Amino acid sequence: MKLVIFGLTVSSSWGNGHATLWRGLLKALARQGHRVSFFERDVPYYRAHRDLSDPEIYRLVLYLDWKGIHQEAEREIRDSDLAMVTSYCPDSQAASDLILESQVIKVFYDLDTPVTLESLRSQGEVSYVPRQGLSGFDLVLSYVGGRALEDLRRMLGARRTASLYGSVDPELHRPVASSRHYHSDLSYLGTYAADRQAALQELFLQPARRLPGKRFLLGGAQYPENFPWNDNVWFVRHVPPEEHPAFYCSSCATLNVTRAAMANVGYCPSGRLFEAAACQTAIVSDGWEGLEQFFEPGRELLVARSASDVIEALSRNPEELRRIGRAARERVLGAHTAEHRSRELLKLVEAA
Repeated sequence: MKLVIFGLTVSSSWGNGHATLWRGLLKALARQGHRVSFFERDVPYYRAHRDLSDPEIYRLVLYLDWKGIHQEAEREIRDSDLAMVTSYCPDSQAASDLILESQVIKVFYDLDTPVTLESLRSQGEVSYVPRQGLSGFDLVLSYVGGRALEDLRRMLGARRTASLYGSVDPELHRPVASSRHYHSDLSYLGTYAADRQAALQELFLQPARRLPGKRFLLGGAQYPENFPWNDNVWFVRHVPPEEHPAFYCSSCATLNVTRAAMANVGYCPSGRLFEAAACQTAIVSDGWEGLEQFFEPGRELLVARSASDVIEALSRNPEELRRIGRAARERVLGAHTAEHRSRELLKLVEAA
């Protein structure tokens, strides 16, 4: 099968969750014998932080503007079996117009469904959603599940919806030796988001203040100058994907915090959750509806709703935390790899 995808970015993992997910999925699809072309607008922000430029097993098309790429995109779609546009694609309107006029299988993949639905309710429109809604697509995929799927049908006219959750590439994310540079009692890896700040304050910064003798490590981009740092909170501005395993494996435990819009919808596992589990690190996660569908609380991860819950988790015997990490890795390898998701995608496409 030949697939053409118009997305936000696969070339830069800086400040977004799309790139790492796509790298795993595209590699899995290519290894199964499928041909993939990924179209990405070459914007200055991602160009300045590019950590992938020439993937060997799938085609990356970087372009400066839609006018310059329009004819090539049209040819690629005409020669493909499936064409997909994703949320936050800078040229989603133009790409969708081309796709909807074609004879291929038409797919829209919303990797930001809770944000999409929230924007629709508050503003009445979303820049990356086609003006006519999603009714023209054969299949609409969502990064989250639960009631969000019904909302996509009701609010945007999607005819067939399904979840395609995050995943992990176990060749990249695996147990490695601990690094002194990333050593911590509790780590957190994630781009700054205003609607995640309240939870981060409660589950990360409050425990740090109450446990001055422990070391807390935060990694991620876009944190503001006025972020409320603490003396025992250390910061790494950007952790490239190839260093994520060392980051996680140097922590006694790592924290997963979900953006408020996603937590409110539920069934919303982040890619970071699967990455940490694949690295065999004990996870302390905020709670949301559907979490138990992905990991068993108490056995494969710990759930925290307050600073006291986090402090209790950090007081556990180190061997108990290691056992939780091992159980989480087993679960990920059995159900949540990029290989699993790529095959789920193909089955959904065949059904559509």
